Amino acid sequence: MKSFGGKVLFLDRSDINTDEIIPARYLTEISKEALKPHMLEDLKLGGFDPKDPKNQEAGVIVTRANFGCGSSREHAPWVFEINDINVVIASSFARIFRQNMFNCGMLAIELSEADIDKLFGFRHAAARIDVDFENNSLTISSGNESSTFHYQIAEFDKALIKAGGWVEFADARY
Repeated sequence: MKSFGGKVLFLDRSDINTDEIIPARYLTEISKEALKPHMLEDLKLGGFDPKDPKNQEAGVIVTRANFGCGSSREHAPWVFEINDINVVIASSFARIFRQNMFNCGMLAIELSEADIDKLFGFRHAAARIDVDFENNSLTISSGNESSTFHYQIAEFDKALIKAGGWVEFADARY
């Protein structure tokens, strides 16, 4: 099983939709690799530059409520996967986006708005999040500061992630 975590990309806005995650004009691409340079290309967020090289170092996204709303396209998690982002943390997700993350073997972690605010307290420093998948916890750290949070995940979704996604889960069982 892969490890989860990495440098953090903070997206301080609610209702980021799938067209902002990967614009519809790229949905005709036939490989995940072709999606790679277009991640968050149409996201309008003060101070955010989708072409900033620091974004390419991220392994985790921390954001606000209703992340992944809009179309049910699988391309949204795929563009994160191909860019080595395997964890998205928000106070809530659009239901289909959240399940698509699990189906791709990636983590969609829901935390309370108060905990999300605490995570955003680390945004002005080079923050890193490490996930202890077995114990349903994550630790954010920057310099000498760190804080640990616990999350819940359904056993079936955890099994999907352990298997590497829905296809691998089904291949092993059916």
